[in-house]
Amino acid sequence: MSVDETEQLAPDIAARVRFDAQGLVAAVIRDAENGDILMVGYMNDVALARTLTSGRVWFWSRSRQEYWRKGDTSGHIQLVRRVRLDCDGDCLLVDAIQVGAACHTGARSCFEAGGDLPVTGLIEEAHV
Repeated sequence: MSVDETEQLAPDIAARVRFDAQGLVAAVIRDAENGDILMVGYMNDVALARTLTSGRVWFWSRSRQEYWRKGDTSGHIQLVRRVRLDCDGDCLLVDAIQVGAACHTGARSCFEAGGDLPVTGLIEEAHV
């Protein structure tokens, strides 16, 4: 899919987002209904513009070097409900209605599929 001038990020929004050296910003996708974190992807200015204007979540694939819209091949789409920018401007929080699984493994969340890592340095709440 080619990029046209209508897919450019509005200048006032572009000024607020701090894209990295590769022109990307991390996007945390959260279930708008229950608050679960579903996945993390990366957006460039065009993917963010498409996300803000289309109602669907778009990403830039770092491995394939192409745009992709969540659910185009699997049918497991993400419908945008809200996009927030963090205080530093270097991370997005996208609240979306998830239709089907978010993870390519078939799990609802990519974090279910990845599993827990052992944390040995836990601090008890009473010591905080």
